[in-house]
Amino acid sequence: MIRFLPASARTAVPWKNGGGVTREIAAWPEGAGMDDFAWRVSLAEVGADGPFSAFPDVDRTLTVVEGAGMDLTVGGEPQLVNTRYVPRDFRGDVPTDCRLPAGPVVNLNVMWRRGAGSTAPTVAVVRGRLRLCADTLVVALDGTAEVAGLTLRPYDAVQLGGEGALLHARGRTAVIGLSLPADAPLA
Repeated sequence: MIRFLPASARTAVPWKNGGGVTREIAAWPEGAGMDDFAWRVSLAEVGADGPFSAFPDVDRTLTVVEGAGMDLTVGGEPQLVNTRYVPRDFRGDVPTDCRLPAGPVVNLNVMWRRGAGSTAPTVAVVRGRLRLCADTLVVALDGTAEVAGLTLRPYDAVQLGGEGALLHARGRTAVIGLSLPADAPLA
């Protein structure tokens, strides 16, 4: 199964703490809310300094895809996140504050709940040709990508189910390995 997830179909939703907006790309289980997802992938728009929403028992991978980056303080420890397309891991239940030294950013945000019966997603940003495994989410970031007969423009996504596909990424493209139960439908 292949599921096309166009960027144009996403709605901006306020962050859990009201400090920004997010556009969900995909989540499991389908239709899960902020308190009961096993994993969730979104694009978050960060327009001002402030705290990140707290997510108990959730780990996160954040990848800056637009803007100059952020100065984070995660559990009292500074973390400079100023290189685009480099995934950074941190715990979602540790107090995290953000400062934007050079203006707004957009982040690809991958979150997964510890103990939800799934393994942590793997996140890589690639260019070129790559054979993809099943249970993969592909998100075009700064150019086009072709996968499973579809052309993705920036922020379009494809979720691959029971079989893999060949990816031809002409621009940077996020490849996220997911954990789904064997009988999980894509839609």
